[in-house]
Amino acid sequence: MNTIQPARRKRGAALPANPATAVASLAADGHLVRGRALIFWDPKVPGKKLDAIDTDQITPADDCVSESLERLDERWKLGAFRYLMPGFRERVHGGETFLIAGERFGIGSSREMSPAGLKAVAEEAGLEMVIVCGEGIGDIFRRNALNLGLHVVQSRAASEDAQEGDVLAFDPSTRQLTNETRKKSYQPVPLTPKEEEIRRSGGIISVGRREFAESVERPPRVEWPDRDTASGLSSTEQVIWAHRVDKDADVRPGGTLRVWCDLLPASDGTAPFSIHTFNQITGGDAIFPRQAAIANDHFVFSGRNADDRQTSIGREFAQLHGIGKPYYATPGDGIFHFYFPEQGLVVPGAFIPGADSHSRAYGAYGAVGIGVGSTQLGFGWSTGYIYVTPAKRRRVVFTGELRPWVSGKDVVLALLRRWGKSQAQGMSVEFVDAAAQLPIPYRNTIANMMAEAEAQNGIFAPDDVTLDWYRRKGIDDLPYPAFAPGDRVAWDIDESLDLSELVPFIAKPFAPGNAFPADEVAGEKLAFDKALIGSCTNGGYDDLLEAALVIRAGRERGYEKAPKTFVVFPGSGGVKRDIENPEPRLGGESIASVLRSVGAEIRESWCGPCFGQGPDALKKGEIAITSFNRNWQNRMGVGGLGYLASPAVVASSALLGYMGGPSQLGITWDPERFDVSI
Repeated sequence: MNTIQPARRKRGAALPANPATAVASLAADGHLVRGRALIFWDPKVPGKKLDAIDTDQITPADDCVSESLERLDERWKLGAFRYLMPGFRERVHGGETFLIAGERFGIGSSREMSPAGLKAVAEEAGLEMVIVCGEGIGDIFRRNALNLGLHVVQSRAASEDAQEGDVLAFDPSTRQLTNETRKKSYQPVPLTPKEEEIRRSGGIISVGRREFAESVERPPRVEWPDRDTASGLSSTEQVIWAHRVDKDADVRPGGTLRVWCDLLPASDGTAPFSIHTFNQITGGDAIFPRQAAIANDHFVFSGRNADDRQTSIGREFAQLHGIGKPYYATPGDGIFHFYFPEQGLVVPGAFIPGADSHSRAYGAYGAVGIGVGSTQLGFGWSTGYIYVTPAKRRRVVFTGELRPWVSGKDVVLALLRRWGKSQAQGMSVEFVDAAAQLPIPYRNTIANMMAEAEAQNGIFAPDDVTLDWYRRKGIDDLPYPAFAPGDRVAWDIDESLDLSELVPFIAKPFAPGNAFPADEVAGEKLAFDKALIGSCTNGGYDDLLEAALVIRAGRERGYEKAPKTFVVFPGSGGVKRDIENPEPRLGGESIASVLRSVGAEIRESWCGPCFGQGPDALKKGEIAITSFNRNWQNRMGVGGLGYLASPAVVASSALLGYMGGPSQLGITWDPERFDVSI
């Protein structure tokens, strides 16, 4: 079982010299950043700035590759807005350095390639870039920009006022923005004092160098709040309170503090930039990376040489520092949001920042899982802690009883549908399973997709469901005490969701919240080219069992072959092995044999087409119904269209040849037969 360890110095290695601790002044040279507006317009609404530009559009997956530590950002610069604005780089070099967008800029993946690439595009021409957007912004992008020294101005008025050709100026010392053409000035959404210190220090690498030596000597301590203190804290806040580096630090929404980390996982895609950061802060050979874990799950089965070179960066780093299994997952071991919990590295009460937006999945296990950028992770590998700004508090109480065929995917699609364009507003979401009826696989899906909900994190406080999951894995001696949200918490939003009102859903492009009842969609007879089951959202054993139960029942109704391509991606190598074993709920058949009996192909465990990679990614004009988490434009392949649903709905659609739920197969629900949570 994973526990927080003190720093381990390497024999004979000296710590790098401690730089001056004075905070740099950005006002020292008194310079202003000046440039012209580069505006992203909404093609559907004349005169409106484009909202919800996600990081997949800023840096397409194919351009998230680094072939060496010396050429980290080469592809990131070339790929910036490759499809959304093909002439972006040339326009920036021509002086259009103030990027103007609408609300919710930079949502989605934690890929720090996006802010790093944008910053580098300007710098290669000797310029500075400024992002000007609405008040809402992707929380990970915002933090990444801060850590890198990329200027971001959150001002709805500034965004709305800007027009083509406007000349703007930004004062780095005061953060004031001026539209010189319109003779208007704007003050952006303020930073917290600690964030301002990080900004003025030049970014997280500078802060890391300043704090590194002291962090090596500081032993980590985790101390849980007393009952009275805990009564006013959410589950997330109690975990953060316990893991505070500075024990006098106040834990409240909007306050930035240092927090010890139980695990700091990266993928093969995010690890290179983390490694670069670790080397820059520590010198590379002074200590062993702290709480580090790396899983090869993003660029491993694509067949491209560049991807192999990227994967080798993490492999060589792991070899250099003695990072072995289970902390280093080789290709095929699994997607890290499944693999690391399987290995007992994720436990209730843990604080786990991961360099992947779907690290929020760890909330299913009673841990605080948040997505962070690669530099933040590399900072954590160096110091053992990261800087965190707790978000506002939101509670969702699940009431009522689940209806037939409704699973965790339907629950989260229903939430995203309800929340609409505003989504979770960057809040920390506390889920309360009032009847303890949601099994861990359902909770995993819900917590995982808090990335799509634009929440800081989502968490289920550990209960009997949680503890039973660990007991069945042979883990009884958990390191942290039980906890639950306090009864005096001042929730910013408190709501309930009646599960008895939910039905199976299908989310149409281009948003997971664009969800409709599956039976309603079935009436449209929407055809597709591929049915895809798996990913970190729905690739567990129980997810695949759910699909196999539908397939087996469908065979009995005469549906013997899937008419279209049907592909399955297990969440881990362990899941892939386990689905070959006889399953009593399938009459002794294995999940794999049931799936293969109708033509399904079972792939290695990796992310693959979920983010448009590998031979199964969608080609232009192709349509897929999937159990993945994102159906944004170009997400599953450039020009492809993705629809989202539960494994049960994807399985029934695979047999039908059009999109529809299990009821379209004529299957009558039998809880003893179909309920995987029994």
